[in-house]
Formats: sequence, structure tokens, C-alpha cells
Amino acid sequence: MKVFIAQPLRSYTNAAEVEADGQDLSELLLDLDRRYPGIRFRIIDEQERMRQHVKFFVNRQQVGRLDVPLAPHDEVHILQALSGG
Repeated sequence: MKVFIAQPLRSYTNAAEVEADGQDLSELLLDLDRRYPGIRFRIIDEQERMRQHVKFFVNRQQVGRLDVPLAPHDEVHILQALSGG
């Protein structure tokens, strides 16, 4: 399925759009990490939760859980807010 990558994460993928597979968001992130090592840690914390500044959209609907089911034709957007001072 198509996965759109936010600018702050593109150093891992070198692309704004990539392909990945998974039955749900958790599996999708594992596949992304297999293809682009290290990207998952920037998205998921040590307690297996979405990091505070990361948002997921599946088919333009924001989701807040990693067990959201996915279909092969879905589009997933991973957005990451910038923070700091």
C-alpha cells in the first residue's frame, strides 16, 4: 500500500511516498522498519505507543491506535510535527 512520509522522516526513505505491507498499522511499521531501518523508533516509543508528535491518517481519517486494520488499497499518511525551541 502507499505510505506517505513526512519531511522529518524522509532521511530514512529518501522519498515522500513508499510502499509497505501490513494487516494493521503495527505490522505496517514493522515492514517499514525492515525496508528502512530505524524509522520505526522515530514513530513508536519504548512502550509501543505512537510518539506524541506523530499522527497517522488512513484514507484521510486520523487514527489513534496501532491495531487499525489496513487493506492493500489503503493510503497511509505519517505526519510528524516539529518541536523544540
